[in-house]
Amino acid sequence: MTTTFGAIGSGRRTRFFLRLAAAVPDRLRVSGVVTRSAERGEEVTARWGVPAFRTVGELLRHERPDYVAAAVPWAAMPDAIREVAGHRTPVLAETPPAPDLAGLRGLWQDVGGTGLVQVAEQYLLMPGHAARLALVREGVIGEPTSVQVSSTHLYHAVSMIRGLLGVGFDAAEVRAGAFEAPLADPLTFDGWSGDDTPQRRTTTIATLDFGGRMGLYDFTDNQWWNPLRMRRVVVRGSRGELADDRVVRLADPTTPVESVLIRRDTGVDLNLELRDLKHISFDGRVVYRNPFDGAGLSDDDIAVADILERTGAWARQEGPPPYPLAEACQDHLISIAIGEAARSGTPVVTGKEAWAG
Repeated sequence: MTTTFGAIGSGRRTRFFLRLAAAVPDRLRVSGVVTRSAERGEEVTARWGVPAFRTVGELLRHERPDYVAAAVPWAAMPDAIREVAGHRTPVLAETPPAPDLAGLRGLWQDVGGTGLVQVAEQYLLMPGHAARLALVREGVIGEPTSVQVSSTHLYHAVSMIRGLLGVGFDAAEVRAGAFEAPLADPLTFDGWSGDDTPQRRTTTIATLDFGGRMGLYDFTDNQWWNPLRMRRVVVRGSRGELADDRVVRLADPTTPVESVLIRRDTGVDLNLELRDLKHISFDGRVVYRNPFDGAGLSDDDIAVADILERTGAWARQEGPPPYPLAEACQDHLISIAIGEAARSGTPVVTGKEAWAG
């Protein structure tokens, strides 16, 4: 079934959604976009062929989609969520759902009980991470006891740590520090700069103690784009360890064995199929299969398209909630604690919030 959704905002994230809907029109369709100005709406319609509206009410009167995706700046996100929920319509919010702790608490108080809000946290739906999560949940390395993430920032990294550890809403003691060092940073969101002169860049390192299980957060400014910084994910368990695509564990009490996660990407070398990810396998069995096989999407595109589609299934009561508001609030609660601990140099302990109930 095709998932239909509306969107609020006309910036980069909404353009991302529009591009994915154009790439898989049999799976995703945008019913309309809410823009701040008529001029911007005309640009959206001319470029993407979707109607534009000034208000959520106009969008919903035109057509009732499965849900509305809110892709607006941090400061505007809570009110956008409230507005859509006020129309008794499911909403998929961008990350984070509110900019600060007071905003998270106020938003939860207003809409937490409606059950209408999901959040577009896609990182554990990225193919490589989804395959790693599948192995962890199978118990291949035993009980997960620690996770190290050096890849993405704050709430995204926290979502990976919490998800791979399975810690839920457990309290965390956060210790953090930050330091600057020179680093060439030639590639940003705007493209290659042509400048390879080392600049001062900040690295933040934090430990998250969940009482017997631990997360290690390590992020350098612009690590998403900088090709000079590799990405690492390590999951340690009671019977083995997963490090990126390598897994070591015990086959029996005296036999440690090592295996690897293997991607099947077509369109490489003399393979003349479309350039695409087909699946990821482990010891000869598929542990992840591309749900958008044939569309030629990047890993990040696959993850975002996946959460858009999962949100549609949830809104139609055909599937589980992909990432409820409570989970996203907990991610950002801990990410805020990382910032506080790095600035103060003292531990920060997260309390039990209303959404943990």
